[in-house]
Amino acid sequence: MDIIAFRNFCLKLKGTSEGFPFDNKTLVFKVGGKMFALTDVDSFVSINLKANPEKSIVLRETFNAVNPGFHMNKKHWNTIDVNSDLNDELLLELILDSYNLVVKSLTKKTRDELSIG
Repeated sequence: MDIIAFRNFCLKLKGTSEGFPFDNKTLVFKVGGKMFALTDVDSFVSINLKANPEKSIVLRETFNAVNPGFHMNKKHWNTIDVNSDLNDELLLELILDSYNLVVKSLTKKTRDELSIG
């Protein structure tokens, strides 16, 4: 996967916004003001994604590409190496999982404002 495909997929998710809240190279995707994905736009070697802690354990044991979140809460975030043993289909599924975890944590009011059931 390249950064353009990653960005396009994230932006297709309802209510998603993008920005550079930390510096001019860390691209962050949010829904309802909460992060669900971030990456370095200069190198695009990895993506940080929110994750279900139980699923993270299995993913980390199964794939070399999945590691505890770099500079993130290691229980709730994974860092995924883009060019490793994880195929693009599964990577897209993990991005969607991250998005859905964040959407689930939003208030009903925020989900209604974003038209996210």
